[in-house]
Amino acid sequence: MSFQTPITIYDAIKNISSRKYLLPAIQREFVWSEEQIERLFDSIMRGYPIGSFLFWKVSKESVKKYQFYEFICHYHQGKSHNQKAVLMGDEEIISVLDGQQRLTSLYIALKGSYASKIPYMRWDNPAAFPKKYLYLNLLKEADDEDLKYDFRFLTEEDAKKRDENTFWFKVGDILDEKKFNREDPSLINDFLIENQLATNKFASRTLFRLSDVIFKRTLINYYLEEDQELDKVLNIFIRVNSGGTELSYSDLLLSIATA
Repeated sequence: MSFQTPITIYDAIKNISSRKYLLPAIQREFVWSEEQIERLFDSIMRGYPIGSFLFWKVSKESVKKYQFYEFICHYHQGKSHNQKAVLMGDEEIISVLDGQQRLTSLYIALKGSYASKIPYMRWDNPAAFPKKYLYLNLLKEADDEDLKYDFRFLTEEDAKKRDENTFWFKVGDILDEKKFNREDPSLINDFLIENQLATNKFASRTLFRLSDVIFKRTLINYYLEEDQELDKVLNIFIRVNSGGTELSYSDLLLSIATA
């Protein structure tokens, strides 16, 4: 196992979208809340470390032996489950052993949506689960003293509400090549001018920083395990995931056999 050259968030998202990065059957499902994702992005914007990741490089031959799952893109509380990945078995993949919650959070925030239940509404009421996207306020810092950047999951309708201290930028739009281009930062200036934000220093610094941390900074630090022996991989998984409830080797074997 060796520490690899770090990659950008953009590269990680691209690998998830192309199904180069998948999840093994031993991984639990996504459990992070909206607040946890918002805080993750605040940490990224402030240059705080977000921890290392552990990936398993699965050979063409080994891919055929096990079941893998795709990352969740559009999360719906109570209904979202990782879909089984349909693989041809003609290429190797990268299986995520540690870092699923963080990578899924990045994927949901940049490519998908989050639908959590509104308190006191019935679970069988579709209106109780409005689809929300991650937005960033370009005009003002967060009110929470523990945060600097005001990231929030909002419905598209709520995001349209603006005043002298509020301009919600949909974070996923930074990946939209029709609006922005990672090779051409001048498009950010065009956006600021079109939305009458060009003279606002905070808006300009914030949007350029968002582009920088997504496209340029190599923030995804990861170890890569290349051994194809399942026993070794399971033992590594147990070690890195045993901070909370103790994991059972036999339970992991059973979950793989069931899958």
